[in-house]
Amino acid sequence: MHPIMLALTPRYITLTLAVLLTLVCAAVLLAGGHGVAWVGLVVGGGLSALGFRDLFNTRHAILRSYPISAHLRFLMESIRPEMRQYFFEDEKTGAPFSRDKRALIYQRSKMQLDKRPFGTQYDVYGDGFEWLHHSIAARAPDRTPFRLTIGGADCTQPYDASVFNISAMSFGSMSANAIVALNTGAKRGNFAHDTGEGGYSQHHAIAGGDIIWEIGSGYFGARNADGSFSAERFAATASASQIKMVELKLSQGAKPGHGGVLPGAKVSAEIAATRGVPMGQDCISPSWHTAFSTPVEMMHFIAQMRRLSGGKPAGFKLCVGHPWEFLAICKAMLATGITPDFIVVDGKEGGTGAAPLEFMDHLGMPLREGLSFVHNALIGIGLRDKVKIGASGKIATGFDIARAFALGADWCNSARGFMFSLGCIQSLSCHTDRCPTGVATQDPTRARALVVPDKATRVFQYHEATLEALAELVAAAGLEHPSQLRADHIERRVSQHQTRSFADLYPRLATGALLRGTEDPRFARAWELADAQSFAPRRELVD
Repeated sequence: MHPIMLALTPRYITLTLAVLLTLVCAAVLLAGGHGVAWVGLVVGGGLSALGFRDLFNTRHAILRSYPISAHLRFLMESIRPEMRQYFFEDEKTGAPFSRDKRALIYQRSKMQLDKRPFGTQYDVYGDGFEWLHHSIAARAPDRTPFRLTIGGADCTQPYDASVFNISAMSFGSMSANAIVALNTGAKRGNFAHDTGEGGYSQHHAIAGGDIIWEIGSGYFGARNADGSFSAERFAATASASQIKMVELKLSQGAKPGHGGVLPGAKVSAEIAATRGVPMGQDCISPSWHTAFSTPVEMMHFIAQMRRLSGGKPAGFKLCVGHPWEFLAICKAMLATGITPDFIVVDGKEGGTGAAPLEFMDHLGMPLREGLSFVHNALIGIGLRDKVKIGASGKIATGFDIARAFALGADWCNSARGFMFSLGCIQSLSCHTDRCPTGVATQDPTRARALVVPDKATRVFQYHEATLEALAELVAAAGLEHPSQLRADHIERRVSQHQTRSFADLYPRLATGALLRGTEDPRFARAWELADAQSFAPRRELVD
């Protein structure tokens, strides 16, 4: 953009006016003008100096994007009432994310004091309040980072992963600076960074942090000219040593059954080249895969992904929809003898850069129900010990991770948490390409607000502090590792006078129960309807 046009944009207009005031007052004084011009010179000069300092500061993205005027935001923050809404109330009323939870992430990413006075802000007698049982025989927290090994018998390059990683966020939805900062933080903290379905770009490769390469229905980075899957291109990219796992995306929480959406305003020349799509046009992935059409074919495709990647862990991600479809996949595992190395369960509360309101609010299974369903289905077919489960969907704190582990997760992914560590203020403008902090934009003048070294440090620090909090929770429960957490460790208030443990709310199937036949209403009918040869329910039982 031309410098003059840039100076006249609303974001820089305050600085532009301050500079003009300074120049005009200086000219008046040089011409022998009135002494009032001295006041204008001092005010304009001071504001101009402040504005230029804001332009080149490295810690506050808002100030870099909105010099001078952004100080009003910080002023309002400093004088606003200190009362906060309860986490639970925020979630009940539909707020995108608790303000207190965002504040906690900001503090941890900046290594600021994250403690609170006066006790809980929750209504502990309100419906939905949850807590972790502690132990009289609490332990000292284990300061060794919690990790797990992902990779089954057919995997020749298993991955030693952190239990907390960066969830799928595509280059395109996210700016190049955001991608580099995330991966730099992941490299420093030795945890993984999921590419999202937008593909593995040069910005992912710069820092060398561990990568989980996600392949969606658009097959970006591994597609032929007609949009079909290219085994050759996939193999060429998957061989990169930085890529540790390959993940097939079936659906995502915020818009299951819809396909990825990248508005045309964000499809820059670089994005178009990376994805192999036209510049400036909406990039919409199909809501279905063309590389397979049945559960059995899907298992063979995952085996192909594992083979083409050189034996790296291969798995899939989904938001659970029709129960019989996931059980059909389970039957396909049994029929083919092929098991994925991992499954990532994405809750419908997962975030996105763009999706229809109806999809975000009313489609897909929430994380807790979906995670419990997948965990128990694998137990029911006797394959739980062969498949690792990841969980994603509004996970941001140590308790969020502990709760997911109690329901069957082996590790957790977070998107919003790491976005907040980058400086996201949840302006809800991701789909407009007008992100004020440079996180979710392809506008280079906005992306410059995000300073990679500073934000990469915050990504690293947020991950480290969150795992420290998890370690303290696990130790307080008298355990050594989050993998020891079980459903009966978590309690939930279901009314003002009654509580239930997660073991009661999400009962566990017995090993092999689906193979023997079960009357559990969560599974019995869906298991009958499931067909390894089709994602559709068995017609003779439906008719």
